[in-house]
Amino acid sequence: MQKLKVGIIFGGQSSEYEVSLMSCASVIKVMDKSKYEIMPIGINKHGNWKLFLGSIEKIENDTWQSEAIPVLLAPDPKYNCAIEINNGIEKRHYFDVAFPVLHGPRGEDGTVQSIFELMNVPYVSCGVASSAICMDKVFSKKILAQSNLPIVDYKVFYKNELKGKISDIISEIENSIGYPCFVKPANLGSSVGISKVSKRDELSDALFAAAKYDTKILVEKSVDAREIECAVLGNSDPKASLPGEILPSRDFYDYSAKYLDGDKSKLLLPAPLSSDLTTQVQELAIKAFKALDCSGMARVDFLMDKKTEKIYINELNTIPGFTKISMYPKMWETSGLSYKKLIDELICLALERHREKNELTLA
Repeated sequence: MQKLKVGIIFGGQSSEYEVSLMSCASVIKVMDKSKYEIMPIGINKHGNWKLFLGSIEKIENDTWQSEAIPVLLAPDPKYNCAIEINNGIEKRHYFDVAFPVLHGPRGEDGTVQSIFELMNVPYVSCGVASSAICMDKVFSKKILAQSNLPIVDYKVFYKNELKGKISDIISEIENSIGYPCFVKPANLGSSVGISKVSKRDELSDALFAAAKYDTKILVEKSVDAREIECAVLGNSDPKASLPGEILPSRDFYDYSAKYLDGDKSKLLLPAPLSSDLTTQVQELAIKAFKALDCSGMARVDFLMDKKTEKIYINELNTIPGFTKISMYPKMWETSGLSYKKLIDELICLALERHREKNELTLA
C-alpha cells in the first residue's frame, strides 16, 4: 500500500513558536510510519519556510534550522508541494495532506489555512473563516453570544487608545467589569500576555502588557471557577470527549503553569463532574463548535462557577497543543481513542472535507 505523504507544518512567527516545536515532535513520534511518509516543514521566527528531514530531537531542542532546506509553497493548485530551488534547479517535494501544528497568529488564525486552500491541498483542522474567528476572542464571543451560548461579561479596548485615554479606560473597566478581572490580547494562545488584575494599581501595567502582543485588548470579568476543557472531533457530525479539569499550579492556568512548572499543575481526567454536568459540557462544546463553523478539531475551554455551577464558554482553540502533556489528546485517550488513532482520524477528516469541497460547483 502506498504511503500517504503528510506535510507537518511547525514553528511559526508567534510567541508560541516553542510550544509548536514540542507539539510537532510529539505528533511525529506517534504517527504510524507504515501508513505515512512524513515531511516536516518548519517556519522560523522570520517567516522563512524550510524542509527539515533530520532527527526529531533537533526539532525539540530548536537546532533544526542548520540542516533545513529553504522551500516555497506556491498558491497555485498545480503545485501541491514544497518547492526547493538550488542553483536555479527546481526540486518539488509533494505531499497529499498538510497537518499544521502551529499555535497562535500567522499559523492558527486562517493565514496558513488560506495557502492550503489556494493550493487545493487537504489540511487538518478548521477552515479559514473559523480559524480566524476562533483566534480572535472578541469576534468569537460576539458569535457565541448571538447563538445564545453563555460567556462572561467583557469589554474591548485598542492599543492606540491607551496613552491618551488610560484614565477613562480604567474608570470604564471599574464601573462595568470590576475587580478581579482578566486582561488579555485578543489574538493569542497559550495564555501569553494574560494578567489577572485585583486592584487599580495593577490595571495600567496589565493593559500595556497585553498591548505588546495585540492591538486589540480584551478585559473579562473574573469568575471564581473550575477550569474545564472538552475536546471536539469531527466535521458535520462532531463528537465531544469526556471533559477534563485543570488544577493550575498558579493563580490561573498561564503560560508558566502550562509549560514551565513541570508536574505542578494537575490534570484530572476525566473531570470529577456529575453525569448531568458532563453532558452539559459536552453539549455546549458541540454547540460552540458548530456556531463557529469549526471542522476537524477544536478544544473548548470552559469556566464553571464553583458556587452556582453555571458554565461559561471561555474560548475555542482550533489547533490545540499536541505535546505529551496536552489536554486535547489526553481527553481523547481517556474517552477511548488513542493518540495514534486520533492522528489517523484527523487526517481522514481533512481528506473528507476536501472531497466535499471539491464536489461543489465553483462560480
